[in-house]
Amino acid sequence: RLLKMEEFFPESFRLDLKDERNAFFELCKEEQIWICKPSYSNQGRGIFLLKNPAAVNTLQAQLHSTEEYLLNKKVSHKVPQARIVQRYIHQPLLLEGKKFDVRSYLLIACTAPYVLFFAQGYVRLTCVNYDATSDDLTVHLTNQYIQKKNSLYSQLKDETVWRMEHFNSYVNEKFRKTNGLPKDWVFTVLTKRMQQIMLQCFLAAKHKLDRKLGYFDLIGCDFLIDENFKVWLLEMNANPALHTNCQVLKDIIPTIVYESL
Repeated sequence: RLLKMEEFFPESFRLDLKDERNAFFELCKEEQIWICKPSYSNQGRGIFLLKNPAAVNTLQAQLHSTEEYLLNKKVSHKVPQARIVQRYIHQPLLLEGKKFDVRSYLLIACTAPYVLFFAQGYVRLTCVNYDATSDDLTVHLTNQYIQKKNSLYSQLKDETVWRMEHFNSYVNEKFRKTNGLPKDWVFTVLTKRMQQIMLQCFLAAKHKLDRKLGYFDLIGCDFLIDENFKVWLLEMNANPALHTNCQVLKDIIPTIVYESL
């Protein structure tokens, strides 16, 4: 079954496309949080939150002045930096009061013929408790590069990454009864949903992949779960981080690389 975007992807707009840009600025008249991030980047670089209409107006003015500059320089073939704005998910599921997401892996092992593999990854948590009103990016973004900017990271880094088995046990213990979840929800419902979403994204992009022997790609897929246990795809990352700066990653990442090769 083909999924609809709104079933798994937060409402998003591309700021480098005029129609989508205008639609976003028309929509953003009220107090609501959006997350703005560049494409073709990683490690949380260039990401910021738009938390009120004033911030949105500032962004609109910046984009307008950039566009004017490019037109005046007669480089009309250039477009504003490719960025997207994505509706912020306000009520994420929390683990011990902290925001988290799930990094899983999609291996496109071959494109002639197409061969895909799924691998479980790990859970990434913030150092500090979640507060939707906070201006501190380390409260909102879970990747290790951003978390390193928190003064508590050095003493808490091994607590910011969980094995999927630990996550599964925690969900069984804390959420299973109160939320009516099946046993081992992480390894049944969540895993199946992540695979379904990954396949959907592959089908959307496969016509752009090189059809040749020897082509392969390992993609890091980031999922967020809200308090209703709905699974959201946040992004898919080419060239995912393969650092092993804590014990869980030392156990998981080498296996991912070895199995990929």
